[in-house]
Amino acid sequence: MNKPQSFFHLHLISDATGETLLAAGRAASAQYKDARAIEHIYPLIRTEKQLSKVFEDIDEEPGIVLYTIVDQQLAGLIDARCAEMGLPCVSVLEPVLAVFQSYLGTPAGRRVGAQHVLDADYFRRIDALNFTMEHDDGQLPDDADSADVVLIGISRTSKTPTSIYLANRGIKTANIPIVLGVPIPEALTQATRPLIVGLVASAERVSQVRQNRMLGVAGGFDVQSYIDRATISEELAYARQICTRHNWPMIDVSRRSIEETAAAIVALRGKTR
Repeated sequence: MNKPQSFFHLHLISDATGETLLAAGRAASAQYKDARAIEHIYPLIRTEKQLSKVFEDIDEEPGIVLYTIVDQQLAGLIDARCAEMGLPCVSVLEPVLAVFQSYLGTPAGRRVGAQHVLDADYFRRIDALNFTMEHDDGQLPDDADSADVVLIGISRTSKTPTSIYLANRGIKTANIPIVLGVPIPEALTQATRPLIVGLVASAERVSQVRQNRMLGVAGGFDVQSYIDRATISEELAYARQICTRHNWPMIDVSRRSIEETAAAIVALRGKTR
C-alpha cells in the first residue's frame, strides 16, 4: 500500500545564484518518493541584514536548511540560528572544500561566486550555446564538421534539450532530424570531426510525447500518422539503419533524463578522443 505523500520545507541559502545548492537539494529530495520538498531559494545572500530577513521566512515555515556561503562569519550565523531554532542545517560545500584542502595542502580562496567568473571557460560556453541555437533542428547542415557533437533522431527524441544542455557545458552541438525516407545531409556523412550520436526511444514513448505536444498544431497536419505507433516504429527502424550503416553509436532515451543522456554522450566523447 502506497504511503500518502507528505511535504516539508527546504530552505536553500546561497551567496551566488543558488544553482549548485538547488541541484544538491533536489538530488537528495529525489531519494524520498513519499516526501515532497517545498523549496525556498534565497540567492545572493551576502550581508547580515539579508540573512536576518531569510530567517524571518524560515521561522514562519521551519524545515531543512542547506547553504553555500563562503563567508565564514555568515556561515557561523546560519549554524547558530538553526541550532537555536532546532533545525537541521548543512553547509553543502564545506565537506568538499575540506577534502580539497587536505589533498592540495592549502585552504580555499573563499571567493564568492567563483564558478561564475567571466573567464575563458565562460565565453566558451556562450560560444557553444550560440552555435547550438544556430544549428538546431537541421539548420546549417553543411556546417556539421564544425560541431563537437551532432545528435540525430526522429521527432521527439530529446535532441534539442540535450543539445542545449551539452552547450551549457561548452560542447558545440548540432542536431539534425531524421525523416522517414529522406536521406541525411551529405555533409554529415563526410564529417570527420564531430561525435555523431543517434537518439532513439521506444515507439510507445515517442507516441506519448508527441501526443502531449499536439496542442496548437496548424491545420492540415496528419496527426494520426504522427502519433501512430506502427508509423513511429518504421521511423525508428529507419533511424537505426542509418546509424548502423555509418557505425554511429545510439542511445535509447526512453527512460533517461536529459542529464543522463548528456552524461552518456560525454562518456562517449571521452572514449573516441
